[in-house]
Amino acid sequence: MKKLVSLAIVLAFVVIVLGAYTRLTDAGLGCPDWPGCYGHLNFSDTTENIETAQQAYPERPFEEHKAWNEMIHRYFAGSLGLLILVIFLVSLFKKDHLHPKKLPFFLVVLVGFQAALGMWTVTLNLMPVVVMGHLLGGFSVLSCLFLLSLRLTPYRIPGGDTNMRHYAKFAMLGLVILVAQIALGGWTSANYAALACTELPLCEGDWVQRLDFAGAFSVPDADNYEFGAHDYPERMTMHMMHRFGALVTFVYLAWLSMRLYSQASSSLIRSLSIGLISVLGIQVILGVSNIVFSLPIYVAVAHNAVAACLLLLLIKINYTLYRKI
Repeated sequence: MKKLVSLAIVLAFVVIVLGAYTRLTDAGLGCPDWPGCYGHLNFSDTTENIETAQQAYPERPFEEHKAWNEMIHRYFAGSLGLLILVIFLVSLFKKDHLHPKKLPFFLVVLVGFQAALGMWTVTLNLMPVVVMGHLLGGFSVLSCLFLLSLRLTPYRIPGGDTNMRHYAKFAMLGLVILVAQIALGGWTSANYAALACTELPLCEGDWVQRLDFAGAFSVPDADNYEFGAHDYPERMTMHMMHRFGALVTFVYLAWLSMRLYSQASSSLIRSLSIGLISVLGIQVILGVSNIVFSLPIYVAVAHNAVAACLLLLLIKINYTLYRKI
């Protein structure tokens, strides 16, 4: 059971990275149908029948590299779904209290909803709220798998370290702030607003006068959302909100990690706090690099991957403070 869950965590992380790569290479509609690609579940069948594929979808010219990106992501996501189903079935045969039953069942339901979001991403032509929901769904699957792994790992803090219970609520707030920042990043990316501002630390020009919060967090009526449907002031507002969110997230998590390190007597908590501030620093460097170097694809993908690492670190900190102390 533990090995299956560990494999699923690795696979879920790969799916998140592949999803980010698919989105950032504008391959979200590389296959205009779902779950196959131009009518074929086997991608090689599509490439052998390109003319037929293009006739079936004349509005979407076949671009092989984009279709490959999309189908590879779907193959990995489908494999993850099957593995989670296996984990749930195995959990049903475990009779002891050490093997949770509700969390594996919730994961099956969550993956089913995530698959629906994947379908709607294509059928609704990259509607931003669906794309952002699909991103958050991927992070949720990874988080629940990691939580399941923690539930299957019995460990205790030597000596109790009960004085750290006071920081549990601060760690939970940090988790909420991080999730909100990930959602802001997903919204910014889904609306193609990552390069709406190209200067640091603030946006170019008279950006304050052009802020449009109502428009920035609305979904315009459009037939196709590929490459964005918002105007520049709305995208600029999304981008600036993500930057301000990053500042709030950095300040709070840096403070939290320093407090945990200074107050904890447990080597585990101290190690987690060091890991948190280190990964947080890497994430800031990646975020700044996205602006300075105009969103290099591998830097942008790494930005998503490191966000997932931050999330897992905060989940383990919360789990330790709430359940193990």
